[in-house]
Amino acid sequence: MMLLLLLAVAMPRDVIKPAPPPPPPAQIDGLPIGALPRQSLPATGCAAYLWSATQTRTLVAMVSADDRRLRIALDGAIVDLPRVGQSGASAFGLSQSAQYAVAGTHATLDLTIETRGDLVKGGVVSDGSLRLDRDGKDGLVLPVTGLVGCAG
Repeated sequence: MMLLLLLAVAMPRDVIKPAPPPPPPAQIDGLPIGALPRQSLPATGCAAYLWSATQTRTLVAMVSADDRRLRIALDGAIVDLPRVGQSGASAFGLSQSAQYAVAGTHATLDLTIETRGDLVKGGVVSDGSLRLDRDGKDGLVLPVTGLVGCAG
C-alpha cells in the first residue's frame, strides 16, 4: 500500500492526463440537428453562440459576423453554411434575420440581440429561431437563445 502511494506521488504530473470530454450528442430531442463541440471566439469581429431552448439545452449553432457563416451539426458532421441574404436591423455585425445555404441545405436565423450594462464586448440573444430546410427531408424550427461575443 505504501509503495502505491509513493509511486503516485513520485509520478510526473504530465503523465496523469484527464480523460477527454465525451463527444457532443449527434441528435438532440430526436431532431436531425446535433450539438456542437466547444467553439472559439473568432480572431476578429463578433460571433453569436446559440443554445437550443428546448428540453435539452446545448450549443447548436455559431454564427460569425466577419466570416458570414453559420455553423451547425447535421447527421453527425459539422457543416458551415455561407450567408446568402439578410434583412432587418444589425447588432454586432449580425442581422435580425439572415439566410444561409449550401447544396440542398437552407437555414434562416432570426435573432433578437440586446445589449446589457453587465456585458462588455457583446450582448444577449434573448429570443431567436433557427429554421432548417433540407431537400427531400422534413424541415424544423428550433427556438434558440445565446450570447454574442466580440474579439478585441
